[in-house]
Amino acid sequence: MSKRESAAISRRKDSSPVHGQTAADETPNHLVYKKMQELINKMQEECAGVPVKTVKSFISKIPSVFTGTDLISWMLKNLDVDDQMEALHLAHLMAAHGYLFPIDDHVLTVKADGTYYRFQTPYFWPTNCWEPENTDYAVYLCKRTMQNKTRLELADYEAENLARLQKMFSRKWEFIFMQAEAQSKVDKKRDKLERKVLDSQERAFWDVHRPVPGCVNTTEADIRKACRLNKSSKTAKIGYAVAGGRISPSISESDLNPIDSLQKQIACLTQRLSRRNIKISKVAESYIGHFEQYTEYDPLLSAPDLPNPWISESPDYWDSEKNLKELSPKRVKRWAFSLAELLQDPAGREQFAKFLDKEFSGENLRFWEACHELKRVAKKDVKHHVFEIWEEFLAGNAHNPINIDSKAAMAVAKNMQNPDLYTFDEAAEHIYYLMKNDSYARYLRSEMYKELLCGAKKKPAKLMIKFRSMSIGGIGSISG
Repeated sequence: MSKRESAAISRRKDSSPVHGQTAADETPNHLVYKKMQELINKMQEECAGVPVKTVKSFISKIPSVFTGTDLISWMLKNLDVDDQMEALHLAHLMAAHGYLFPIDDHVLTVKADGTYYRFQTPYFWPTNCWEPENTDYAVYLCKRTMQNKTRLELADYEAENLARLQKMFSRKWEFIFMQAEAQSKVDKKRDKLERKVLDSQERAFWDVHRPVPGCVNTTEADIRKACRLNKSSKTAKIGYAVAGGRISPSISESDLNPIDSLQKQIACLTQRLSRRNIKISKVAESYIGHFEQYTEYDPLLSAPDLPNPWISESPDYWDSEKNLKELSPKRVKRWAFSLAELLQDPAGREQFAKFLDKEFSGENLRFWEACHELKRVAKKDVKHHVFEIWEEFLAGNAHNPINIDSKAAMAVAKNMQNPDLYTFDEAAEHIYYLMKNDSYARYLRSEMYKELLCGAKKKPAKLMIKFRSMSIGGIGSISG
């Protein structure tokens, strides 16, 4: 261990004296870490441990390494392990948790061959309860790009993660770059062999916390263990989210059931496409327009033309409903809001029926009315009324045939095999669509509607003149 690492560990312990106890005790895997740490300490003993050596190659030296064969042999000799596969499995678990690592591979596994491995420094052990953030990872990757070394080149998944992090921290990327540049300058001042060891240990640390896609992330806490201990797993990061998805997803998410995950993703994207996105400003404009249009028809905001018969003794409202010839301008004006407003008013429906009869398409409105009246028929009489509507509007020798498209005609023919209240729904919807887009637009432009609108506006003026003449005559008679 170097002086820098020991000083960093001591500062860490001094700054948080209870950190090593409270945080570690809250981690469900603390007992496993403790056993692995004891085993690693035995492996690192100078006399009875795994033989660590510096290997001389043709060009350079590889410091502080051991082979997978030496590691497995030591485990078979010093541990209660008889099978080589069991020893390999135990070594693989220790590598996956970051206690030892291969010097030339991002995948933390152990092989019983001449591959070189190195022990991780205690500064990066899981028992220190590290909680690395995405900003730390961004600084590390940025620093790697500054070092012109073949062994420090970014892998494909690391380059993708760097691009995502750069997009995520675009506002403070300059600060991250400056921090990475400062760390890179400090690293260059170290001894060459020491720098090589520290670089590999730092890379192994991030291979544990940001593993290669497809590898298990051992830093995730098992929720079942956390529930059994009745403690929250605050020290364990469930996921490190970045824009565009998680960095280096674990095998439990995507690789175990790739078909299911893809189907869920397709369903989610399809649902997003079907959802209609509207700006709040547009919604506000539509609400304001609707409010302004119906303000004069709201009895709470505007005084009605005729008093409410339920709270007054005046029968004028009922008399006006009986006499549909005298129409107020406000009432006629409302017909132009929509076809639904026109058909909702008995006087409007009567005038619209007269207009359709002039255009030889009155059967459309009569069919639509018959379909609506069918919904109010008693269940025992439904079949009879369905056949009456069929004979009058849709049969081959119908008295008032209507024109509907082939899709609606096929749907009605299929529903006639088992007639019910909803037999003609598709045909009625088609006829309503035709009236709304064709007949209703022509009616609003017709002279018939304009005469009604102008006549309704002139009648109040005539009544006012008549009332004034009557009042003047009455005053004259009184004076006489």
